[in-house]
This record gives sequence, C-alpha cells and structure tokens, in this order.
Amino acid sequence: MARQSSERATRADVAREAGTSVAVVSYVINNGPRPVAEATRLRVLEAVRKTGYRPNSLARALALGTTKTYGLVVPDIGNAFIASFAHALQQEALSNGMVMLLGDAGNSRQRELELINNLLSQQVDGLFYNSVDRHPYIDIIQASGTPLVMLDRVDPALNVNILRVDEREAAHQVTTHLLSHGYQQVGIISGPPEMYNAQDRLAGWRQALADFGIPARPEWIFPAAYTREGGYLATKKMLRGGALPRALFASNELQAIGCVRALAEQRLRVPQDMALVCFNGTEQSAFHVPSLTTVRQPVDAMAKKALAMLAAPQSQVQLSEFSHQLQIGESCGCGPVSAAVQN
Repeated sequence: MARQSSERATRADVAREAGTSVAVVSYVINNGPRPVAEATRLRVLEAVRKTGYRPNSLARALALGTTKTYGLVVPDIGNAFIASFAHALQQEALSNGMVMLLGDAGNSRQRELELINNLLSQQVDGLFYNSVDRHPYIDIIQASGTPLVMLDRVDPALNVNILRVDEREAAHQVTTHLLSHGYQQVGIISGPPEMYNAQDRLAGWRQALADFGIPARPEWIFPAAYTREGGYLATKKMLRGGALPRALFASNELQAIGCVRALAEQRLRVPQDMALVCFNGTEQSAFHVPSLTTVRQPVDAMAKKALAMLAAPQSQVQLSEFSHQLQIGESCGCGPVSAAVQN
C-alpha cells in the first residue's frame, strides 16, 4: 500500500519492500552508475509503486549540478508577441532536453521580483528575462551566479548578455513604408514614455518623418499602454481632438487592434480613412481585417540564439542584435495580401 502524503516514503522504505539495499534502489532510480539484474530492477520498481515513493528531483539535481530547467520572466504573457516568443523559447528548450518555467509578472514590478526570487530558489540553470520597466533586477540575479540573458534593451555597461532587435530602425522602416504612400499627416500611438523600447520606437518614427521633411507634431503623439485597451483609449483621445492625422504608427500589434476598433465605432475605415502600421506583429497580423502592415521579430532564430548565449561561458558577455522583418498587409493602403502568402 502507498503511504499517505503525510508519511513521505523514502528510499529506505523501498529497499525494505524490495529486500535489497538503498544503494541498489539508487542505481535503479538513477539508471546507474552500476548495472542491476533485471529481476532485481523489476522488484525495486514494484516496491516504488507499492510505497508511493517519489524521488526528490531537486536534491538529485543539485547532486548532479543541474536542474535541467530554465526560468523565463516576462511582463505580461497576454501580450501576443511575448506569448509567441515564450512559445519559441519553450520549444527550443525542450529540444535541448530542458524544461522552461514561466513567470508572468502581470505588469507588476513587485510580482516580478517575487518570481525572480522563486525561480532562483529552485536552482534554475539560467534565466531569460524581459522586465516590466527600465529598472530590471539584474543585480539580484548576478549575485546568485545564475546565467542570464536579457530579452530587452538595457544598458550594455551592466555587463550582461543581451538579445534584442534594433527597434529604432524597425520603427523607422515601417514608418518609411507608410510615408511612401504619400501621407503627410502621420501620428503615433507610442508606448509608455518611461520605457526604453517606447523611446526607441518614437525615435524611429521621428527619424522617418525627418527623412521626408515632415515635422513631428507633438499633438499627434499619443502615449499608451501596450494593450488593446491602450490603443483603443489613445485613438478615442485622438478622435476627440482637433485635426486628425491621415495615418498612424501603432507601437505594437495590440495597440493597432484597439485602434481599429475605436475607428470602426466612428465609422472610420482602415486604410481608406486612416492608414495604419504597427510594430511587433505576430501571425495574427495577417489574419486581421484588414491585415496589418507590421514589423516582426524572427522569434525562432532569436530563441535558438538565446539558448546558445545562456549555455556559453558567462565570462563571455554577448550582445546579439537581430534584424526585423517587414510584413506587408492592407492596413497601410497596399492591395490585398493572402494570409497564406504571409506565412
């Protein structure tokens, strides 16, 4: 009979049930290092079943020097781009014999700290980390000696592995594509002003306007959260103002979707009445109506690189920057594009 949970079975219990030594039980459970006769192995396994013994995986992992787990801390798994990148990281980890433990901070800095401490206490073999704001808890992770890859723009002077896309150039390219349609009045739904990536995307938008000799109008800059609601509320604010821009750059896909909803409520069409492009598109962009013109990050290639960076000696700090990919949709004014072709 299996023991009750309050009476956790031990290897000694298994050894008594099987009529063998604790060492032999260990050899069976760990599949070595010494061979065990098949009859004895089966007897030990039956004893494991009867006693309800469960190996202490953490103790075993510490003895081996690895837990075969990575931690991933993200601001909000509800963000479609973050979810797609987390999926790519998880699949790459599994293909390398590792398990990914996800920590969703829910856009809370306090929860983010709790998740980091929890993952560190579980002795993860490394952390992938995208912070809620511009003050990540890098010092705590470095003090633990746990290998780390930052999945966001941080100061290179922090001496930490960084994996990122040149977001300023990506924003510049997609805004340039928008301007190539001849629009002269172009606004932006930016991210939260205090965030580095929001600053980079805003700078790319400004540079594209400057390249075309178009002044950036402060009244057409609408800071918002990187959410559907953020894009919706920013667009409602824009519609309550004076003169409207003819085109918009939304700083992420969720904002763009919220923007389209707010415009539709006022019977404004995209792109006929308001052209639109966005940043950080996912596969969903091609299936939206209208399909969204966006810049996408190569998440599969980035996931492979992220794991390679974590496995490398931590004395060799790396900065890896990926190129973005422009995906043409209908929202900017281009003709219909098949979703099958996009993907």
